[in-house]
Amino acid sequence: MLLFPNCKINIGLRVVRKREDGYHDLETIFYPVYGLHDELEVEAITNNTTQYYTTLHDSIQFLQEGLAVDCPAEDNLIIKCYLRMRAKYPQIGDVRIRFKKNIPFGAGLGGGSSDAAHMAIALNELFSLGLTQQQLAEEVRPLGADCPFFVYNTPCYAEGIGDKLTPISLDLSGLRLVMIKPACGVSTKEAYGGIIPKGTSKVLTDLKVLNVLNDLTILSALTNDFEETVCKVHPEIAEIKQRLLGAGAIYAAMSGSGSTVFGLFPTPSSTILHNSTQFYTTLHNSTQHNAEGRTDAQLRLLHEEFASMVIFDDTLA
Repeated sequence: MLLFPNCKINIGLRVVRKREDGYHDLETIFYPVYGLHDELEVEAITNNTTQYYTTLHDSIQFLQEGLAVDCPAEDNLIIKCYLRMRAKYPQIGDVRIRFKKNIPFGAGLGGGSSDAAHMAIALNELFSLGLTQQQLAEEVRPLGADCPFFVYNTPCYAEGIGDKLTPISLDLSGLRLVMIKPACGVSTKEAYGGIIPKGTSKVLTDLKVLNVLNDLTILSALTNDFEETVCKVHPEIAEIKQRLLGAGAIYAAMSGSGSTVFGLFPTPSSTILHNSTQFYTTLHNSTQHNAEGRTDAQLRLLHEEFASMVIFDDTLA
């Protein structure tokens, strides 16, 4: 069984309060990006062929490809997910796993959480566990706050520590998404260092109530609180954000706790732009088409300047 665990971006992120357990309550919108994904192939073991594979816990044959990860195989969330679920569901048998890492770690894109969620989905299918999406979300919740999101894998308003989800009608299809990952990584501890909770964001809570985002004036009002502290330590992140805005992005922000910075760029097929009064007044204006040409030219310059740091550039489906 072959799955493609995708990443996510955060549209706005507010640190609301620090909890008694030491964690922080957040408000954010998780938006899935299907075009940037890992590869996860899982099969029940029917023979003892182990060439190129490493045997783990006597029940897993594991092969990792692609980007290096920052932990030994035993600590990979894929393996942790398998061990947790096997202990609970005896019908889960031995497995062979081929894992190719394409989503950078320490990037604020949720790659590890997505891997764990998709592993749970694979086990549910392979061994006919019959678990619902809600049950799968509960299974992976202990592995990471945003793991449940990747079970549903649809735009969601997230609160609590990021695990309380409400589906939201947010359609960014047609927008061009450019993601740049600088060489630096940002740990969760570093991101939260010095953060000052700001209470509830009216813009984000209004979106939860309205269940729709269809105007650019709302989009531009959404910010990521982590940028305030992270950019002081890593000024290159702020520089990349400003370069994306200067290239014509209608929205740019750091994703999650960083370090990836993304920009959303208009195209004639952008759903949200056609629903926006701001866009409607300029759509048929010749300066709009000139602006698109300038954006393409500026993005080509960004590609040349940041080269290997550009990890995604494509139109959202």
